[in-house]
Amino acid sequence: MEASEIRALFAVASRPEVVSLAGGMPNLAALPLGALSEQVARLVAQDGLTALQYASAHGLPPLRERICDVMALEGIAARPEDVVVTVGSQMGIDLLTRLLCDPGDVVLAEGPSYVGALGSFAAYQAQVVHVPMDAHGLVPDELRVALVRARTAGQRVKLLYTIPNFHNPAGVTLAAGRRAEILEICRAHDVLVVEDNPYGLLGFDGAAPAALRSTDPDNVVYLGSFSKTFASGLRVGWVLAPDEVRDRLVLAMESATLCPPTLNQMIVERYLAGHDWQGQIAVFRDLYRERRDVMLDALERFLPPGCTWTVPDGGFYVWVTVPEGVDTRAMLPRAVAARVAYASGSGFYADKSGGRQMRLSYCYPTPERIHEGVRRLAGVLEAELEPGFSTGS
Repeated sequence: MEASEIRALFAVASRPEVVSLAGGMPNLAALPLGALSEQVARLVAQDGLTALQYASAHGLPPLRERICDVMALEGIAARPEDVVVTVGSQMGIDLLTRLLCDPGDVVLAEGPSYVGALGSFAAYQAQVVHVPMDAHGLVPDELRVALVRARTAGQRVKLLYTIPNFHNPAGVTLAAGRRAEILEICRAHDVLVVEDNPYGLLGFDGAAPAALRSTDPDNVVYLGSFSKTFASGLRVGWVLAPDEVRDRLVLAMESATLCPPTLNQMIVERYLAGHDWQGQIAVFRDLYRERRDVMLDALERFLPPGCTWTVPDGGFYVWVTVPEGVDTRAMLPRAVAARVAYASGSGFYADKSGGRQMRLSYCYPTPERIHEGVRRLAGVLEAELEPGFSTGS
């Protein structure tokens, strides 16, 4: 087990003088905190004996019903009994890896991929093989190549881990025309698909993309979370799994945590029952769209020639590629000294490649801070690109 490069940034990035473009923290200032505080007070006063007690590792039935309503927006027809509530979707990733992977098994994942998932795969000694992406998401032909190569080498591929919508960290979305093809490839090779979709409802242009699970319920395990669409601190997520996976997942939940926090589950369920949660998600979409636009404008205005970046149509992140000769990991201390922080690309690859990439997050800072942060970052990059400057100095 190794410390996450991204988590190690938090202490530095939280300093007020540093503009943090590193962390993917949702902007909770947009929540109706007054109404929520009244709701929580009523909940404890009226149902405290239940809310503060142990409950099933499966998750509270009323919440599982509400979760099915949420997933219906992405085309998923689900039964409450197939939903397992977890302590954030990260717990779902960890427990699924524990259940499905033996040491040495191969997990396919986009390159780059979510750092939390990479940590779980490493902890259970699974071997991560990255599959390239482009501006339209995971490349099907590259997936075929990876599967054939693994089979030729005698390796056992257990699952494909994918973030199809508004990818973390790349910001891209899997093209509609590729989705059925990727599912067909995985079925043909007997590879389970784990679909991680915390950002799916945060698209900037209309309806949420249809989930992979909506097309292939028998071979896709779906991971969801309220961390990005409600409150990250409550740590409420879920797994929607086929029967044989679900039953084992409940047993794994019991051994890992006995039961998830009942109070937090009840807060989320009451929020979904008593608030315009879809309207609140629309507020978040507008807020993040504005910040995305500010970041893209600032990148265009300030970054030196040779830099490129993705253009996300939802979610939290822009993925930037810098010119040859710049190592974003080595540059990070100098960026922090210039009072700006980002997430270097190497943290999003199992083999620590990605030295020319960085993830910039626009979800939390104000538009003014985003503009200033990109300006500071551009100054650091320009210094790195000066003739005679060494990134090892």
